[in-house]
Amino acid sequence: MTVEQVESWSEGIAGFHARFARHFGRSEPRERALDYLNGLLAPLERKNGWTVAEQVGQLRPDGVQRLLNHSEWDADAVRDDVRDFVVESIGARDGVLIGDDTGFLKKGTKSAGVQRQYTGTAGRTENSQIGTFLAYSSSRGRALIDRELYVPASWTDDRERCRAAGIGDEVPFATKNEHFKWMLQRAIDAGVPFAWVTADEAFGQVRHLRSWLEERAVAHVLATKVNDTVVTAHDTDVQVDQLIAALPRQAWKRLSAGQGAHGERIYDWARIAIRPQWENGFGHWVLARRSVSDPTKLAYYICYGPVATRLKDLVKVAAARWAVEECFQSAKGECGLDHYQVRLYRAWYRHITLSMAALAYLTALRAHEAARGEETAKATSSYR
Repeated sequence: MTVEQVESWSEGIAGFHARFARHFGRSEPRERALDYLNGLLAPLERKNGWTVAEQVGQLRPDGVQRLLNHSEWDADAVRDDVRDFVVESIGARDGVLIGDDTGFLKKGTKSAGVQRQYTGTAGRTENSQIGTFLAYSSSRGRALIDRELYVPASWTDDRERCRAAGIGDEVPFATKNEHFKWMLQRAIDAGVPFAWVTADEAFGQVRHLRSWLEERAVAHVLATKVNDTVVTAHDTDVQVDQLIAALPRQAWKRLSAGQGAHGERIYDWARIAIRPQWENGFGHWVLARRSVSDPTKLAYYICYGPVATRLKDLVKVAAARWAVEECFQSAKGECGLDHYQVRLYRAWYRHITLSMAALAYLTALRAHEAARGEETAKATSSYR
């Protein structure tokens, strides 16, 4: 990078940090947060207390540890400002909110919420912490806007253990689905512009979550398990796989689910209307996705949305779920989301929030560069 580029980058980060600097009551944590943000955005292989401290010219990680563990500042208020910045940068009326969880592999038994549990990060049961996240996606980009740490019942049933890890007595046991509802409600209350919600079957198969969304008229495309049952248009309970298996061949349409890591994702898709009554201009469907190369591989979704919704609209929302995986990949690979070395409950939230802020900053930069590229292309085309 040139000197001018380095200076512009530093000024940009400082300007971004200034948006939420007021949530740090004193100058020391305020300055440490800027240093930490710079460290998370630096091209370091690992972004823990030592490496971040060294990156910003400190001999020891004491200041970084104090920022995460002991300094007084409001991580939830910073989260809200980061969310607002994401909306300002890539917000759109047809945006999609996406729920998912990811694992953080850990050693020992003292880190808040850690236990042996299944994590998709490793693809097996491992000693880990699990974070539930809400991502925002639009045609302009994607970023993480909310987070919750899953605290298992093995912890909440042992309040002495909780207190030792900084988990207050007011923190209840909550499932990941309850986390998802909390985060969605915060987004709704904040006026985040979105048209749809989507999530994988760990969330989608939970009926009370789907009912909660319907009560709020929130359109959704949620993956579900193969043996989930639905009420058909004829008022009978049928498994989703049986319902789809009865569809005629012409019901299937070959459509793209967008670009993936290995090129364009092409599948065969079909939908069928369910529920005997539709109310308030909203309809209900079961959507199915079938592999082109292996027709025995199918995935199913429960859908609720405006009655004018087309098959390709549902496909677009279902495909948007991959955006959260891209967020995790970028946040872990570029912003140190999983590089922390803290044990306390609030320290986890603080690191994760600042890592989300770093990702939001990169998302805004990419959206800005993309917009500039489009303007240049238009200007060139007009000139010709």
